[in-house]
Amino acid sequence: MKADSKNGQIGVKYCDDLYRLERKFKHMSLGKRRKQRKKHSKPIVEKFLDWVEKSPFYGKNALAKAAEYTLNRVNGLKAFLNDGRIEIDNNLAENAIHPNVIGRKNWLFSVSEAGAKASAICLSIAEIAKANGVDFYQYLMKLMTDLPNLDIQRNLEILNQYMPWSKNIQAACGK
Repeated sequence: MKADSKNGQIGVKYCDDLYRLERKFKHMSLGKRRKQRKKHSKPIVEKFLDWVEKSPFYGKNALAKAAEYTLNRVNGLKAFLNDGRIEIDNNLAENAIHPNVIGRKNWLFSVSEAGAKASAICLSIAEIAKANGVDFYQYLMKLMTDLPNLDIQRNLEILNQYMPWSKNIQAACGK
């Protein structure tokens, strides 16, 4: 979508305003973030949606497609207003799966299905570690040295101590 059109600039301004607020709210507690969103972000979202509903976007141009996308997903787009845990966008998830999307064609050439599955598991572990601020190499070394010596068959709960978000792993492998 071109932001140089008048309507494109209006839409981008609404988004810029929301993201400016989100940067201010980022380090707040979940409850306080929710309250601030209700007070400051909700009116902007409501004005934006009102503008989209009343604007005559027709055809197959990018702005018309964006307006249709927005109107079809109003509830999902507003979900962040009611829950401080929900991010304004899904960029974190998109960025996490991006390497998998890029690699998809390469994995067609895995020698076996088991090899492709093993690659997918390793990449998933790497991305989850990265998302939790854990050094992947250190994490992998810890898993490879500790897990073979544990009685996981009898006590699956032990694995919780080795999740990238656990205090144990954060202390040992955090960046």
